[in-house]
Amino acid sequence: MARLFAQTRLLTAGLAAAALVGASGTLIAGDSPSQPELEAETKAKRLTKGEKRLAKLLEGRKAGEPVSCIRTPPSQRVETIEGAAYVYGQGTTIWVQRTSAPDQIDDTDALVVNRFSGSQLCRFDLATTVDRFNGSFTGAVFFEDFVPYTRVKPASEEG
Repeated sequence: MARLFAQTRLLTAGLAAAALVGASGTLIAGDSPSQPELEAETKAKRLTKGEKRLAKLLEGRKAGEPVSCIRTPPSQRVETIEGAAYVYGQGTTIWVQRTSAPDQIDDTDALVVNRFSGSQLCRFDLATTVDRFNGSFTGAVFFEDFVPYTRVKPASEEG
């Protein structure tokens, strides 16, 4: 009896595995895409509206070394890209500030930062968001490093 039970469990497990392989299709098909192709396709499918907007903003720019703080004059332009990042500055170099929970970035919220330094914005500054219309607290923001993106000159302009 125990032997029959073990054989039944083994057969059931084998059928379940075969069903999984058959359902996925890619494990059986001979012309399955390569790993880099799968990763690129998966990434493209996962891009949110905000990530697409950020990618368009960063076109023609090259990322630099991340830094913990940036100089931010009072007139510094800040753009909130919903579900992606905060972008500081304009012109040749812009700074992208990602957070630990980008899906919580909402462009209807206002970013409120309590700075430790008056002229710099740092990743360890205390930041919260409030509703733009009624001022109620909507969340805490935990920054990552600032990444500079500098406009790259086309090859025809260099030299």
